Amino acid sequence: MKKFFEDMKKDLKFKSAGPGKKLTEDSSAKTQVVQSSGPAKPCYAAPTEGAQKAGAAALARIEGQPRPRVQTSQDVIRLQGELDTYTTGQNICNLLQGSNVKDLAFLSVTGVYFTCPLTGATLTKSERDVHIKAAIFMRFEEDAVEASIMMVHTFNKDREKVKAAVDIISKYIENICKNPTEEKYRKIKLSNKVFQEKVKTVEGSREFLEAMGFQSIMLDVEGQEESEEFLVLMEHDPESLEVMKESRDRLQRGEPVRAQLDRQPQAFRPSPNAMRFELPPEFYNLTAEELKREQQQKNEVVDKSTMLRTKAMREREEQRERRKYNYTLLRVRLPDGNILQGTFLAWDKVSVLFQFVRDSLVDGWQPFELVAPGGHKLQEDQEVALNQCSLVPAVLLTFSWDAAVQADIAAGGGKCSALLKPELLENIQTLS
Repeated sequence: MKKFFEDMKKDLKFKSAGPGKKLTEDSSAKTQVVQSSGPAKPCYAAPTEGAQKAGAAALARIEGQPRPRVQTSQDVIRLQGELDTYTTGQNICNLLQGSNVKDLAFLSVTGVYFTCPLTGATLTKSERDVHIKAAIFMRFEEDAVEASIMMVHTFNKDREKVKAAVDIISKYIENICKNPTEEKYRKIKLSNKVFQEKVKTVEGSREFLEAMGFQSIMLDVEGQEESEEFLVLMEHDPESLEVMKESRDRLQRGEPVRAQLDRQPQAFRPSPNAMRFELPPEFYNLTAEELKREQQQKNEVVDKSTMLRTKAMREREEQRERRKYNYTLLRVRLPDGNILQGTFLAWDKVSVLFQFVRDSLVDGWQPFELVAPGGHKLQEDQEVALNQCSLVPAVLLTFSWDAAVQADIAAGGGKCSALLKPELLENIQTLS
């Protein structure tokens, strides 16, 4: 075991990495393969000629160029279909091409990233589980009990099986503490059916018992010619028994170690491209084949967009749309024109968005409003998911201060200062 940890120390370098940076020596090679500068694959779901024309018309409207007057409700539906088809078509086309260095320059965000709560490292989605597992193994050198508890609750997905194993292990400890001199309670026969079916199958359970002081010993069994393996706990003094009880309680309270979504806060200068989004594959809860099929359906919708839809039809379509995304990229246009961007889980609450904006402001204590497209004002105390508010997969919101509070500040001689915190303004970028 000691050699295992020493080898792991050499192989694993725990350090905080920036977006897209790999954490292991061999992973840099993987990055080079993924981010090859070779020719892009052909686009298998390129927008139709009609969709391309629709896209050009949509972009013209976004950039404030002259546009035809909308006269009917059918026109409104058709125009919305054009914009949706162009945006989705461009995203899906890029995704189906595959990622390379040239493609990354056109993405609104290079990917979805996470922070390991044990090491503070920034990880991609594909790195997070391996990294967390290795980090937990490294904890054995510091606190074997804590590390084994993390194993039990993190490495096993079936929560019912985990609960059953924890209950049985807790019973082992309870019997020992109640009968500290009874030898039978300090021996666990590994071939025992309950142990085999309920405890052994849960990863980390044996490590926890060994951290408690149980040792593997071969013992003779009455009526058998061959000895069997037991986990045996030598006699403990009262103080040690109290430590066992505390460890049992920690095991019962244990929670899985999960990487936290890194929102990747970023500030941008005022730009007419604020409403243009190109998202990486991680944002979609669909496979490449499903994305291709989805794009084909979108192209067909444009031809049928003049058909009026009932409210029920629209609501069903919106529900289907919301289920397609795991994450959402949100931008907030501030009064000075600068733009704040962050990545969120599709099911994060609206209050999480408000807290993110508040934490990014110099004067975050002041009340403010966020307005979604269409003029819908979001409420900070809303316990509603972002996808339920149609804030997926990417939306530009408008920020405004509370008018009454601003009037009071102005009356008191207050001066306007920079809105965003210095650390964000230091790394401000220009949207391409």
